[in-house]
Amino acid sequence: MIIVIGPDATKEQKQAVKDKIIELDYTPHEIVGVERQVIGAVGADHGKDHLMEVLESMAGVESVIPILKPYKLAGREIKSANSVVDCGGVTIGGTRIAVMAGPCSVENREQICTTAEAVKKAGANMMRGGAYKPRTSPYSFQGLEEEGLKLLKEAKDLTGLPIVTEVMNPREAELVARYADVLQVGARNVQNFSLLKELGKISKPVLLKRGMMTTIKEFLMSAEYILSEGNKDVILCERGIRTFETATRNTLDLSCIPVLKKETHLPIIVDPSHGTGHWDLVEPMARAAIAAGADGLMIEVHPDPINAYSDGPQSLKPSKFTHLMDNIRPFIQLMGRTL
Repeated sequence: MIIVIGPDATKEQKQAVKDKIIELDYTPHEIVGVERQVIGAVGADHGKDHLMEVLESMAGVESVIPILKPYKLAGREIKSANSVVDCGGVTIGGTRIAVMAGPCSVENREQICTTAEAVKKAGANMMRGGAYKPRTSPYSFQGLEEEGLKLLKEAKDLTGLPIVTEVMNPREAELVARYADVLQVGARNVQNFSLLKELGKISKPVLLKRGMMTTIKEFLMSAEYILSEGNKDVILCERGIRTFETATRNTLDLSCIPVLKKETHLPIIVDPSHGTGHWDLVEPMARAAIAAGADGLMIEVHPDPINAYSDGPQSLKPSKFTHLMDNIRPFIQLMGRTL
């Protein structure tokens, strides 16, 4: 439920409200907005009516409003303004479009540093690369692990680009957080609730990818797991869902962008590389994502896609990425946004 704090409430009165929420086995989440200051009380539904009655009678409380949606903290009921997430100096969710570019897998120093320099020159403002790789086959390349994280850090030191990389295991979350600016949850782990709760306790932004068969409600409930543990910096990512179509790797669900914009204050980016699986389809879907209202793009770039350890067919060569960046700028400007 949402507890609206009166404009004349004292700090002591506000603290008393928080203490009462905790006493009744709920968790308070304070949100300071432009027009009003509210405290969200999140917890099990049992005892909700009693909690409302108690809080409505407390000094400093203007009103108490029940939250109807199952995603309490991710929904716009508790926060109507769009959230803006700071990712190592690059904001996602404001007027600026974030472009995260780089290879699927970190393979070696030359590959990752060459790619980092190329994508920065083309206009990308963040670097992506996988050190831990979830693969369908146990015999496929699984990533360089911590050595890959160290190489990503070298690329960041070389270019200044903030790093986005995936974390797969709750036990490795702290390790990855020491190197990365943004912790990515891959599609296969979107409902790995142990991992989500662990990331909710870390003070680093989390990029949450939609699962291959995850509904929008399930997607937002996964975000809720992270938010409920205290981490407010969550970025959603549409990367295609599984349908009957075989012409593309996945079906990129761009209709989810306006739906999510209506349902949640969290920023949403799009991954047209995984969404299509074909490098020549990435640019048109990137343009479409911007037109639909996405807050950013995640694009795979590799200097030698034919010999890439993973996802070569959907990776752009640096020259193709430069061409894409030149072509999406008019679309970004048309939407009243900047790179």
